[in-house]
Amino acid sequence: MPQIVNISAYKFADLTDLKPLREDLLARCRELGLKGTILLASEGINLFLAGPADAIEAILARIRQVPGLESLAAKYSESDEQPFTRMLVKLKKEIIAFGVGDLNVNSYSHQKLPPAELKRWLDEGRELILLDTRNQYEVQLGTFTGAKHLDIGHFRQFPQAVKQLPEDWKDKPVVTFCTGGIRCEKAGPFMEKLGFRNIFQIEGGILKYFEEVGGDHYEGDCFVFDQRVGLDPCLCESDSAKCFACQSPLTIEDQADPRYVFGKSCPYCFVPEEEKQRKSLERRQAAIRRATSPLPGSVRYDNYRPVKVPARLHGATLIDFLAGILPHVPLEEWSARIAEGRFFDRERKPVGAGHVVSAGDRYYQKLEAIVEPDVNPDIRLIYEDEAILVLNKPAPLPVHPCGRFNRNTLQSILAEVYSPQSPRPAHRLDANTAGVMAFSRTRHFAGLLQPQFERGEVEKIYLARVHGHPSTDEFASDAPIRATSGDVGSRDVDFEAGMPSLTEFRTLKRFEDGTALVEARPRTGRTNQIRVHLWHLGHAIVGDTVYLPGGGIGDRQTIDADEAPLCLFACSLKFRHPVTDEPMTFEVVPPDWAST
Repeated sequence: MPQIVNISAYKFADLTDLKPLREDLLARCRELGLKGTILLASEGINLFLAGPADAIEAILARIRQVPGLESLAAKYSESDEQPFTRMLVKLKKEIIAFGVGDLNVNSYSHQKLPPAELKRWLDEGRELILLDTRNQYEVQLGTFTGAKHLDIGHFRQFPQAVKQLPEDWKDKPVVTFCTGGIRCEKAGPFMEKLGFRNIFQIEGGILKYFEEVGGDHYEGDCFVFDQRVGLDPCLCESDSAKCFACQSPLTIEDQADPRYVFGKSCPYCFVPEEEKQRKSLERRQAAIRRATSPLPGSVRYDNYRPVKVPARLHGATLIDFLAGILPHVPLEEWSARIAEGRFFDRERKPVGAGHVVSAGDRYYQKLEAIVEPDVNPDIRLIYEDEAILVLNKPAPLPVHPCGRFNRNTLQSILAEVYSPQSPRPAHRLDANTAGVMAFSRTRHFAGLLQPQFERGEVEKIYLARVHGHPSTDEFASDAPIRATSGDVGSRDVDFEAGMPSLTEFRTLKRFEDGTALVEARPRTGRTNQIRVHLWHLGHAIVGDTVYLPGGGIGDRQTIDADEAPLCLFACSLKFRHPVTDEPMTFEVVPPDWAST
């Protein structure tokens, strides 16, 4: 047999001394082992309580000692388990939120219609309007046959919604109803105030109707605001459930819907994955626009650039360490910078030229009042989930902080947009190269995705417009590429000490201006590999400022934002998802130079 008695009750009355009454009722409920909620306001009381039968009667007896609450009536039901998790007694402005402060419910004459009388009217087919005053999510679970509702999400919306009702309703019998009647106590007087002349209220609401009449003329269950979710016409807990995500009540049919996934979604809040992806990308795209307007490096700032001590320079002095890692900078320049106090240790304490460094130590060079060159901020997201993100990188835009760029880099911008995460690039694209690029959202996912690139399992396809017409439609270069950089960061072919490298090419189109469009598939991943191999073959890429036609080396690495682009584009990327292991292919539309 059920051990828990559930009651709901309310009464409008002029109450005073609410704070001491609150403390007294809270202490008594806890002493009696009751749980639920009691709302107290100067206009009355509203309560939902559950517990042993004798405890319920004891608290009702105490409440009925309060002046004005002597005739408080309660509606009863039973359950096998306690439907509430805690006991609360709250002081409120209203015992049911309505937002119409000048409404005195006791000054209006709307009539209470006993449940048996309503059933008789409905049996007879009497002309009347049944108006459900509850929220839309409650109506979903069940309502009277043929009842009208206002499609509201909160009772505070009732006053505005009821003003939109047809004018001819004001002369028709309108029977309002809600769960227990309290909302109708305000809905009826408000409607009278608007000119409705024939307003009735089901006495005791749906629950009283169930208790006295049963389920005649009612379809479904009655939503209740506790863990039971719904009660059937026998006032027993139904098989209804509540969506974890949106809190909508769910019928048996709703729970059988394939869109219902326990703990995740239901038919009322389910969003297809494609739609989720679209909305997520729109939000991120907006965040990128905010992060790059203006460009973060366009505002003058002090930059502390880190330099790390390699093992080979362990025990060297600071000045010898700096000269060892950046030999192209004159020793006098390093000496002057150190004398100006521009070098600091991890604790941001200045260090001198004779300071001895250790392998793995990190030092910082202060660059004052930096303003970075402009870049192209038109980053376009293609895909994201909890593990990875894929984007169409614009150019010029460096991926990593380097040289003249720190904040105006793709990695820095993404770190701001995805904070506290700091997405890690799974592979490299030069600052001047645009196209599809993949990032890992965290270090953990990087450890799952990165090995695919290192093992050469990723399929990358590039388009390049080159000077000259290749003599064959298919060709390749396996020229080894030097590991260290030369002038302006350039690499060169080194057949003695270079790293093994392979790029396969296919000629797609030969243009009348003497250029050609080629497809490049790098099978290894050396720095500048495609550019070096094409340059070595006598087909330098159009727009390249480093690897020039005729075999020369240019004088600058990154092109300006308003210059003609480097005609090298990463158009396709194929890899396996680091979590699901499913193959994923991403392709982006090539720029105009690839077709005209």
